[in-house]
Amino acid sequence: MRMTRRNLAAALVTATAAAAQQPQPAASPENDLVKAARDRMQANVAALAATPLPMATEPAFQFKA
Repeated sequence: MRMTRRNLAAALVTATAAAAQQPQPAASPENDLVKAARDRMQANVAALAATPLPMATEPAFQFKA
């Protein structure tokens, strides 16, 4: 099938117009689970950042290629 630039432009305009008219889905349980996991991760990061850790505790690493 041979497609001209005008046909391609018309197809793209139709596709974008159809996509723009679709309503956004309501909050699904999957989104709630992701948000809850993200909140737990941020709470863990804050707790770790508040814990003092002396330099003597950390092991010395030498990375050799």
